[in-house]
Amino acid sequence: MTRNEIIEQVNTLLSEEFEIEQSEFSPEASLKETLNLDSINLVDLVALVQFTYKITIPLNELHTIQTFNDLYDYIETHLPQA
Repeated sequence: MTRNEIIEQVNTLLSEEFEIEQSEFSPEASLKETLNLDSINLVDLVALVQFTYKITIPLNELHTIQTFNDLYDYIETHLPQA
């Protein structure tokens, strides 16, 4: 999966899950602010990413994912190799 495919798929998933237009998303935008995440929504986001991409985001690494770009990077570097 290419980075552009990851970005496109993640943006579609987040747009549908959090009912926010993709035009609101930019690589450097804060996930928390853009998606209006509280602690429950954050759990939903992590579960969605883990289920969709078959990766695990350990709690101690969650703080490193602040922007959309951070999320794309994390998924890209942790995707299981085909």
